[in-house]
Amino acid sequence: MNSLFTVVVLGFLLICAIATCLTRNLLVSVVIYMAYSVLMSIMWMLLQSPDLAITEAAVGAGVTSILFFIVLKKIHAIKPRKEDEPNDRK
Repeated sequence: MNSLFTVVVLGFLLICAIATCLTRNLLVSVVIYMAYSVLMSIMWMLLQSPDLAITEAAVGAGVTSILFFIVLKKIHAIKPRKEDEPNDRK
């Protein structure tokens, strides 16, 4: 049972890695990267390395993804909602 779960997690890791590279939308790519980091954290737990699992979850899925979202906002890859835009037409 454990080895089947490991194979499934490895398969999803491979799918996430390929999808992150092939996705054209930067926001979708960051979200897939977050999923990859969570799956990698699960993989570290399966390999009985909880210290690396916690680090991967905190840094990979947490801090790095937040930094990516901030960069996407700064380079205007994430468009603001209509109510957030300034109303120049009065």
